Amino acid sequence: MTPPGGGHGAYSDAFLKEVLGGVKSIAVVGASADPVKASYFVMKYLRDKGYRIIPINPKLAGQTILDLPVYAALKDLPEPPDMVDVFRNSAAAAGVTDEAIAAGARVVWMQLGVRNDEAAAKAEAAGLTVVMDRCPKMEIQRLFGEIGRIGVNSNVLRTRKLAPQKSFKKLI
Repeated sequence: MTPPGGGHGAYSDAFLKEVLGGVKSIAVVGASADPVKASYFVMKYLRDKGYRIIPINPKLAGQTILDLPVYAALKDLPEPPDMVDVFRNSAAAAGVTDEAIAAGARVVWMQLGVRNDEAAAKAEAAGLTVVMDRCPKMEIQRLFGEIGRIGVNSNVLRTRKLAPQKSFKKLI
């Protein structure tokens, strides 16, 4: 599946919903055991949303993250993941994309700030769907109304800032 219009500059909400709704297992390449790292809390969020998460990190292989076994590489997985979430830089995304194709993944998702057009073209030629420079956690929250201005679920989306409320007394 390619994005409507065939480009990666902008993805429609319908396209992103279809991609996210069509996967059940997500291999996170560049997974971290550090709870302050983005890959850790993205994995936790996606797991809590019902996705089966598979951490990939050669330095942590054989250990666990979020009580999930960590694999060294995509080739070590017992079965192909539906999606590969790339928490590596744009240059490294090429190699990860090659591994995702070889592993039989259906989707390559490159995280915020990660874009590799050559890798995307190669993946699409092999029949994979590619999303670049997006975060699946943020997209799920945005698409399903879970995110507020400060990242708290207020169940209200606003397009403009509210006037500041006076809540502190001025000390004399």
